[in-house]
Amino acid sequence: MRLPIYQVDAFTDRLFTGNPAAVVPLREWLPDDVLLAIAVENNLSETAYVVPQGDGWELRWFAPNEEVDLCGHATLATAYVLAGVLGVGGDRLRFSTRKAGTLTVTREGDRYTLDLPARPGEEAPVDAKLLAALDLPEGVEARLSRDYMLVVPDAAAVRSIVPNEGRLAETGWYGIIVTAPGDEEGVDFVSRFFSPSMGITEDPVTGSSHCTLAPYWARRLGRTELHARQVSPRGGTLDCRLAGDRVLVSGQAVLYLEGSIQV
Repeated sequence: MRLPIYQVDAFTDRLFTGNPAAVVPLREWLPDDVLLAIAVENNLSETAYVVPQGDGWELRWFAPNEEVDLCGHATLATAYVLAGVLGVGGDRLRFSTRKAGTLTVTREGDRYTLDLPARPGEEAPVDAKLLAALDLPEGVEARLSRDYMLVVPDAAAVRSIVPNEGRLAETGWYGIIVTAPGDEEGVDFVSRFFSPSMGITEDPVTGSSHCTLAPYWARRLGRTELHARQVSPRGGTLDCRLAGDRVLVSGQAVLYLEGSIQV
């Protein structure tokens, strides 16, 4: 069996930046162990699989070691492949997911807007082991949703993080966000995202983390429209808008490769 595969750099308008995701359109679902094996072989933070379902699609995401509950950049990549490469679905695509409900992506020219569930964090104790793993100083703020978020005073501290992979894995957190106010004109906040429990030391650009970041910064800055920069080594940009219990996250994508898998 030959399966089509596309690799897309998401949340960027330039190759070799943003977050790479693999997208594999299927006619019907394959066994989960095959889906996971392909994700392991791809060795990207996520591989997205999409199957036609009525007037939309069913969408699932796999990291190299497990299925994940929500992935923003791979959803953007999937919408880009369907609408921008294959020319199907029009300007509004609807995805049924197993763990995040129904997600829609709206296309306007070369920009795609994801409608994601907001995940506001609650105040949490600061994890001293995590501070040591990231070599961060005391005096930070911590919040917890699906992910554990640390708010530090300035963007320079976020940019300078060199994570200790072993210590990071020992903390046991599913996903770790570090964020600070932006230090560039037009950038409201910056962030980085680490997820050793999913086999990803650092995720280059993380749509789902902005389900927590956007509500926090909207409240702190007193406005609902925000421009974000994820300052990983690859880097990426996201425009966010808080809309009640939803977060609208917009960005661009570019195609890196198109091929096939022999299964």
